[in-house]
Amino acid sequence: SVYKIVELVGSSPTSFAEAAKNAVEKAGEHLRDLRIAEVERFDVKIEKGKVTAYRARVKVSFKYED
Repeated sequence: SVYKIVELVGSSPTSFAEAAKNAVEKAGEHLRDLRIAEVERFDVKIEKGKVTAYRARVKVSFKYED
């Protein structure tokens, strides 16, 4: 089998875990046969000196089909 890897950024107003979950679940709505998700990096969005969003950069793999 061959798998393709895509990089996504999920966000959440509440947590890094929720941000990663959002990225994976949204990918699952559009990609079939997801296999692995690897969180690469976390960051936060800041507005007026306050954290307003948590972000997770996630690599997701899925089975490649012709």
